[in-house]
Amino acid sequence: MLSHQLLPGLEEVGSLYIFKDDRVIEFDGEFSSDTLVEFLLDVLEDPVEMINNAMELRAFERMEEDIRLIGYFKGEDSYFKAFQQASELFQPYIKFFATFDKSMAKHLSLKMNEVNFYEPFMEEPAILPGRPLSEMDIVEFVKQHRRATLRKLRAENMFETWEDDMDGIHIVAFAEEEDPDGYEFLEILKDVARDNTNNPELSIVWIDPDDFPLLTTYWEKTFKLDLFRPQIGVVNVTDADSVWLDMSNDEDLPTAEELEDWIEDVLSGRVNTEDDDETASDQENSYIYVTEDSYENDEQDEEYDSED
Repeated sequence: MLSHQLLPGLEEVGSLYIFKDDRVIEFDGEFSSDTLVEFLLDVLEDPVEMINNAMELRAFERMEEDIRLIGYFKGEDSYFKAFQQASELFQPYIKFFATFDKSMAKHLSLKMNEVNFYEPFMEEPAILPGRPLSEMDIVEFVKQHRRATLRKLRAENMFETWEDDMDGIHIVAFAEEEDPDGYEFLEILKDVARDNTNNPELSIVWIDPDDFPLLTTYWEKTFKLDLFRPQIGVVNVTDADSVWLDMSNDEDLPTAEELEDWIEDVLSGRVNTEDDDETASDQENSYIYVTEDSYENDEQDEEYDSED
């Protein structure tokens, strides 16, 4: 067995690493054949994808779930090379695009040597300050802005996302995009994210249960939830204690304003996973909260005993 002293960059036992040129890329996703194959195919692609025509531009504009950058360059000059080198540090988790075509750049409102950063689900991009940009300028900007206000949990980087918590907690939303209620709730979440995109304290992890069929039952048992309905709550990443906004008695989903009020209570600490013994009447606002501890060990023991 080779130790990490012999192979610099390898730090965690049981992790999977891909070597490409002089880079070591850690696979931080679900260990399934489909996910791993898709990840490897993405790694083999060029780190910068070119936008040369209207069809490719439409495909780019439909990628609202992804963090993506696009730059306009005269050609494969030094400024494009800096953009390309920066992209290699984030491949395949963050997507980089470029165009040399003036009409494509005009449609995107890009000036020469300018780079736009698209946060997931946002309607307008952020323009990287300064131009031309160095590799370090691009890398630092991406590092500072890669935690999106609303981000989707994906199989290929689920552990990286989960480890990127906010002071030990995640605001988690479950919603099936193909379900009418789930779709409506997701649209509400997008409105909340767009209104609060400049708040560095807010990041909502959206989980579509359809993407994780093998985990749905586990989540329902752990959090005592019905994932056939949209849900939003606060989860402690250490012990899985959680607090969930109870929407079961409402015919209508909460509005964006009501969700913002609840999120404000979460960020201020008025709603937290330590209030397991508090009743809804003790809360300082009109919402009803459901609190649940993580799946107990004795329940697991009972399951194991039943299997014997």
